Amino acid sequence: MAAGAVAAGHDETAAAAVEILEDGGTAFDAVVAALAASFVVEPALSSPGGGGFLLAHPEGQSPLVLDFFAQTPGRAASVDRAALDFVPVDADFGATTQEFHVGCAAAAVPGMIPGLCAIQRDLGRLPLARLLEPAIRLARSGPPLAPLQAHIMGVIAPILTHTAGARAVFGAVGDDSRPCPANAPLPMPALADTLEALGREGERLFRDGPAARAMAALCAEGGLLTLEDIRAYRVLRHAPLDRRFRGSRVLTNPPPSSGGALISFGLALAEDGPAPDPVRLADIMHLTGQARDAVGLASGVTEERVARLLADPELARWRAALKDRACKVGGTTHMSVLDGAGNAAACTVSNGEGCGHMVPGLGFMLNNMLGEEDLNPNGFFGWRPDERVSSMMAPSLLERPDGTVMALGSGGSNRIRTALLQVICGLVAGERAPAEAVEASRLHMERGHLDIEAGWDAESVAALAAACSEHRVWPDRSMFFGGVHVALRHADGTFEAVGDPRRGGAARLAR
Repeated sequence: MAAGAVAAGHDETAAAAVEILEDGGTAFDAVVAALAASFVVEPALSSPGGGGFLLAHPEGQSPLVLDFFAQTPGRAASVDRAALDFVPVDADFGATTQEFHVGCAAAAVPGMIPGLCAIQRDLGRLPLARLLEPAIRLARSGPPLAPLQAHIMGVIAPILTHTAGARAVFGAVGDDSRPCPANAPLPMPALADTLEALGREGERLFRDGPAARAMAALCAEGGLLTLEDIRAYRVLRHAPLDRRFRGSRVLTNPPPSSGGALISFGLALAEDGPAPDPVRLADIMHLTGQARDAVGLASGVTEERVARLLADPELARWRAALKDRACKVGGTTHMSVLDGAGNAAACTVSNGEGCGHMVPGLGFMLNNMLGEEDLNPNGFFGWRPDERVSSMMAPSLLERPDGTVMALGSGGSNRIRTALLQVICGLVAGERAPAEAVEASRLHMERGHLDIEAGWDAESVAALAAACSEHRVWPDRSMFFGGVHVALRHADGTFEAVGDPRRGGAARLAR
């Protein structure tokens, strides 16, 4: 019988988690191993210079969220903006381009390593050095770069080739003006050395040791991040948002992040009646997209129902918590792990797109959380100092009345909320099997524009087009619509895992 289930965004990420499960580790040990492996095989999405969230439900204990996401520096930008290392670059998405800002002044305080160490210390069983072994092997051997990762690296090529240090790691052999191509090896020996040192020295390496000092030194000229910021960083612990949805329990990420709250709101709208049809799904997405402001009305949802939902004390709390808070929506990856002892873990992380600078000698790139327009609604550097950055990331757990437990989450920036909402509705309201719910075609509504993924039947597409004049029908399935990775333990104790093919989905069972 299987001893656990893992779903993640890369086969080597999932394999690292399975190795630890089969060595007697908990689901939380396995998450640490998977996180470290993702630094190597998903380097455009995950890095020791980023941060994330773990939703954990240890067997026999209360669920909790470990928030190890980025923090704004303790000082705002100096008056002399010209002295800051902060420059725009264009990412090429094919049909469109998007501007990001990179440079040392784009880097927020990273929480990844404090978070990784907190997971191991508070919830794990095996030594940290053991959990890092799979990632160290990968970093030294240089596994072939997966096509999806090569595609993402191509999109953000101006960031990964921004400096000589970045080109030395991510550049193609023989032509470092472009990033490493698909299936070429991508060794990261300096990162392997850093992870080995982390296994020996523990968190202090990144708290006030050589790694902390190297990050601060990098940002001393033209940046805002200081050694004092790094030393002051703390992993936060929250009670998750806890919602009932058609008899099931949904646990998700609470404020100060926004994704879980918006999913919770959408589930409340979808509580009654049959499983939402495509038009009703689009209506619910429209409402969740407007939930922070005066919520507009859509067909099938009455003004009385919207007013009642917005008066819910829980929703009032998250609305207040999200007011004027900076929100990060950049590149993300997710891993879900369940073990045979009854532990459940869902973990979503991000490095933004990276700030373009490698930390000298350590083999990783700092984040660019401060370099995105969505984080700076009042203009760049308008964020409040020393405050947790909000996020759309929403690692979640779904517990069915029959005892079935699912860990799930998604990458996909603003599409995280709509991807997870649709999969949860499919699992619960539509009573779909996990693979069917994950693989089903999706929608995304943003600012009145509806994106319709390929695969809907002609009748549904026609109804959606009639309901929303501003729409686009995509010709293919796309990572644009998120990547929901699901690990589940059935009521009879058997395990199942489903990786979303849109985002390199890998599914493995531990024996």
